[in-house]
Amino acid sequence: MKQHAAVADDESVTSDQVVEYLLRHRDFFDHHPDLLEKLHIPHPGGEAVSLVARQLDLLREKNRTVQEKLESLVRIARANDDLSGKMHQLALVLLEAETFQDALRTLTHRLHDCFLADWVGVRIVMDHNGESSDPVFVLPDDERLQRFQKILQSAAPKCGYVNPDQAGFLFGEQADPIGSCAIIPLRSFEQGGLLAIGSREKSRFHPGMGHLFLQQMGEIVSNRLHKLLAMER
Repeated sequence: MKQHAAVADDESVTSDQVVEYLLRHRDFFDHHPDLLEKLHIPHPGGEAVSLVARQLDLLREKNRTVQEKLESLVRIARANDDLSGKMHQLALVLLEAETFQDALRTLTHRLHDCFLADWVGVRIVMDHNGESSDPVFVLPDDERLQRFQKILQSAAPKCGYVNPDQAGFLFGEQADPIGSCAIIPLRSFEQGGLLAIGSREKSRFHPGMGHLFLQQMGEIVSNRLHKLLAMER
């Protein structure tokens, strides 16, 4: 049997030296299995337990942590799969829309029904020369747009709180109070556009949430609305 050099049993041996020795000889307890039952260490419950029992406790705790992480990943994967399916259906129903207004109604219904939106608003910046009173179309010099210049120039959605004035512009006067909101740029339009999804829940859309699905939604909606509007003009 392989022998290990003895460690002197005197005050000159420090705990660090013992640790270093055991780390250099990781098979030490393989050759001295009787020590595993003789050595006892404190337990969080207050009772002393053997090294073997403590190792088992640590392994069980690690297994619980790994299991919880795995379950979390499975939940996220299922949620993403569900969102992917909803995005696919949204794209299909928008493709079936034959007019711009039909697409707006379909979009609003779909977001309410499948994405649990409490309010939906679309604002497109466009020179309509006063020909339409439709709140969807906003003149480029509308001073209310000043609050949204950064997102109009960005490709990334913005999530979080909107004040009552912003909510009134995005959703109309009936949208009060807004707990949280996702604002998605519609980049297919030359002068920009916005898709806003409002919720009564403060935690529904928050600044730290992922933007991938919102960005994909913006691309789908923006391209379809732009094409339909171009066909009608």
